Amino acid sequence: MKKTLIASVLAMGMAFSAHAKDIVETAVGAGNFKTLATALTAAGLIDTLKGKGPFTVFAPTDAAFAKIPKADLDALLKDKAKLTAVLTYHVVAGKVMAADVKAGKVKTVQGSEITVATTGGVTVDGAKVSATDIVASNGVIHVIDSVILPK
Repeated sequence: MKKTLIASVLAMGMAFSAHAKDIVETAVGAGNFKTLATALTAAGLIDTLKGKGPFTVFAPTDAAFAKIPKADLDALLKDKAKLTAVLTYHVVAGKVMAADVKAGKVKTVQGSEITVATTGGVTVDGAKVSATDIVASNGVIHVIDSVILPK
């Protein structure tokens, strides 16, 4: 009986910790955000997105980053200031679940506004949202099919 109780408590602890991953750990664990992880590292934003939050991240997949010509992407990854601006443009303060999304302008952590549209599916500055409500311990991730750029 005692072993069963200990095993149950340990299993519950492991299950809890599996769901307690922050935004960075959740994205890396998904496997299709390698370029985003590389960019976050290059911009020095890993610790920020591992912070308390909450954050809503519109996360471009590796396929989204692949739409950017290689020379342009390489140049962006080497320009920390521009890279930071682009990446923080994908982040909104607070935890916004898909059910709470409304069309209109939303201020990003970068300081500019993104345009959210809900006609024919949700888009953010024209990028299609392909998956929603990937919950992390410090916010939520919505997957987008393109990298969005501040004006």
